[in-house]
Amino acid sequence: MNRALRRHRFEIYPAWLQRRLPRIAVPLRAPDPDIALDLQAVFARCYDNGGYEDFIDYRREPPVPLPPDDAAWAEALLRKQGRRESS
Repeated sequence: MNRALRRHRFEIYPAWLQRRLPRIAVPLRAPDPDIALDLQAVFARCYDNGGYEDFIDYRREPPVPLPPDDAAWAEALLRKQGRRESS
């Protein structure tokens, strides 16, 4: 994200699959201060209201392979939530 008066400067927010999405600062026009946007809450609301669970087959592997530690974490999470059968 960048600010209108500082187009050459950016703010970067790293995200990891196994961690909660961050809250980010959204710049507003002066004199208003930045507002916080909770990306995890936005993502959860979009997922819950968008019917994505009807379109995603959680029994299949993702189209892009995950790194081994993320794949193991995702597998455990899907089993815990009943999206995949336990062995």
